[in-house]
Amino acid sequence: MQHSTVILVPGLGDSGPEHWQTLWQQQHPEFERVRQRDWEAPVRQEWVETLDKTVQQHRPEQVVLVAHSLACIAVAFWAQQHPLKIKGALLVAPADTEAASFPAGATGFAPVPMERLPFRSMVVSSSNDPYVSAQRAQQLAEAWGSRYVNIGMAGHINASSGYGRWNEGLELLKGLTGQ
Repeated sequence: MQHSTVILVPGLGDSGPEHWQTLWQQQHPEFERVRQRDWEAPVRQEWVETLDKTVQQHRPEQVVLVAHSLACIAVAFWAQQHPLKIKGALLVAPADTEAASFPAGATGFAPVPMERLPFRSMVVSSSNDPYVSAQRAQQLAEAWGSRYVNIGMAGHINASSGYGRWNEGLELLKGLTGQ
């Protein structure tokens, strides 16, 4: 993605070796990855500040965030607190932190921000994600001013759902960045 700084933002538990974020980073060593202090018991403000420090190391207008699951919610909180005009964000399988299906252990990620994001964005979800209904994902996309893409029966769009390399996701990213 020339003229873009892609920053991968993993969700709860980080993204393991077979996750598409990890595989994308191997395929594109220029992609950066946010490194959170605690992946298992995340605290919203820590995640937001770590994300902000990572973004601030670059020219914000060139930054494209690629977030998965809980990290999508962290991006929404970050945008509230640090309304920088970044190039865009690909928000994949945003976890519904207000739902009973959301795992315990995360602090401060609910209620989900419902304000429009100050940058171009796309929410990608599936029809059978155990952590967010398609209806809720579409509601988040509308609130955030994001383009909404439902890719069908794709679970949580992670390695355990069969999404390793996920080349279609790379194509969505290219479309978002105009590459």
